[in-house]
Amino acid sequence: MLIGILETGHVPAPLRDAHGTYPEMFEKLLAGRGLRFRSWPVVDMDFPASVHQADGWLITGSRHGAYEDLPFIKPLEAFIRDAQAARVPMVGICFGHQIIAQALGGRVEKFAAGWSVGPRRYTIAGRDFMLSAWHQDQVVVPPDGATVIGESDFCRYAAMIYDDWALTVQPHPEHEAPFVEGLIRSRGKGVVPDALLEDAQARLCLPTDSDAMADMIADFFLKPREAEHG
Repeated sequence: MLIGILETGHVPAPLRDAHGTYPEMFEKLLAGRGLRFRSWPVVDMDFPASVHQADGWLITGSRHGAYEDLPFIKPLEAFIRDAQAARVPMVGICFGHQIIAQALGGRVEKFAAGWSVGPRRYTIAGRDFMLSAWHQDQVVVPPDGATVIGESDFCRYAAMIYDDWALTVQPHPEHEAPFVEGLIRSRGKGVVPDALLEDAQARLCLPTDSDAMADMIADFFLKPREAEHG
């Protein structure tokens, strides 16, 4: 199964050599699960010609807000709605979780309670996950048709499913501890409150459930679906 990765942001330049791009992180996360990959940097306005250029789509995280007036936002929202209409399966992570919700009529905001950074505990689909967070924005109003399947004590709408078409999660299963440490240095200082960065740094030793989330994502992509009839 070919998964098209829609790259909505770039890894900070100082971290790229050591950690790769966001598509490369997802390829590593999902390796060995029967999936192939191709990526499009939609943040640079490089879009697939059609939602049928891949068998499924994954939208990455981004430093940008879904609500920002940036050139790639509206075309990406249109692509999401086209994928939904064609029933081409889609997964969204962090920004991807937010932009899918927004494209379908939900609301995303810069969360009044601030940032969530580093390993956090989530309940998703009835089980506990420890996963890395790096966000201030949140979905604050889910769209019609979304079923909330995940939450944390900080994020009420941490995971959602849209029938058998889309699965979206707020945390980052692709973020490994050394990369989060690099984000703390390169993007956190002066943006995220120091106390939160120090707390996140102290929790980087905690094991995460990224493999279990990778299994959930791969199983979602690979599940049998009825063929779409025109």
